[in-house]
Amino acid sequence: MSQRGGDVQSNLRLSSDPISSDLIPLGGADVIISMEPMEALRYLPFLSKDGWIITSSTPFVNIPNYPDIETIKADLEKINNVIMLDIEQAAKDNGVPRSANVILLGAAQKALGIEYDKLEDAIRRVFGRKGEAIVEANIKALAIGRAAQK
Repeated sequence: MSQRGGDVQSNLRLSSDPISSDLIPLGGADVIISMEPMEALRYLPFLSKDGWIITSSTPFVNIPNYPDIETIKADLEKINNVIMLDIEQAAKDNGVPRSANVILLGAAQKALGIEYDKLEDAIRRVFGRKGEAIVEANIKALAIGRAAQK
């Protein structure tokens, strides 16, 4: 993770066919998931023609020349497949303030092509050792994100 305010990026490739590289080529990403709207735009060259952007609508302004948020939102709205939501506020409003990232995952579920129940199962496995309350908070967050899907 970034320690000095820089960007953090990960490539995840899922395929039933052989994958020849761990990096996604320009124009090859089916989905861009972003915790911050300007970051979604930063990686736009990687998005395929029919790809999806799933992003938080809340900016993290950490540079003096951060673009106007309305300009960023207008640029994102030019893309055919975009889900943009205020994950931080949704998390707070629904009593799961530490699960904003899982809300984003729920919003991306269909675009990722992963069955919803498989994501629920994964949450149970990953968070199970932390107790049922944590599992249920993350399941709730996943459902909040799922409701935001178009």
